[in-house]
Amino acid sequence: MSARFIVTGTDTGIGKTVFSAALGGALDAFYWKPVQSGLEEETDSDTVRRLSGLPPTRILPEAYRMALPASPHISAAREGVTIEAARLELPEVDGPLVVEGAGGLLAPLAPGLLTIDIFARMGLPVILCARTALGTINHTLLSLEALARRGIPVHGVAFLGDPAEEEEAAVTAFSGARRLGRLPRVDPLDAPTLALAFRQSFDLDAFR
Repeated sequence: MSARFIVTGTDTGIGKTVFSAALGGALDAFYWKPVQSGLEEETDSDTVRRLSGLPPTRILPEAYRMALPASPHISAAREGVTIEAARLELPEVDGPLVVEGAGGLLAPLAPGLLTIDIFARMGLPVILCARTALGTINHTLLSLEALARRGIPVHGVAFLGDPAEEEEAAVTAFSGARRLGRLPRVDPLDAPTLALAFRQSFDLDAFR
């Protein structure tokens, strides 16, 4: 069976879209962002299209697109939209799939519906992206605990940013989660430099 993963993060704006682009490109995968909040600037799907090297047909259309860059439930309410779990079923694709969540695990989508609830319905293994910054131990352990409480399988943790060996070691020691690797800051950031950084930082066999 082709590799299929959910990519989520301990917070918003930590670089999980860049990681999704790198992983999607490395696996020659389909990419799907079910819910997009914020359309004025480059969307996450646009970023993956630019950085992954994937053909446009591999970037699947979002189920929901809201203009306001805010928590999805707020954006949806402002536009008179109700995000429904039934519209967030996994797409049928012939090949690997990378699904990227909106914000963190407990980001609300609608009254009584959290992002993590959708992940539980999907049943795919989760790759948790964690930035190597102050507070990452607490944020990452809380996220892993939330996933464990709902019985969601965790494929591993991908760290993003500058080296933080002690913090990364603490996360894996306390949680037992697998450390997949660390994607460093990439500058300049484009498809070739990102692909090279990913190959140098991660074992692709860990995602097959």
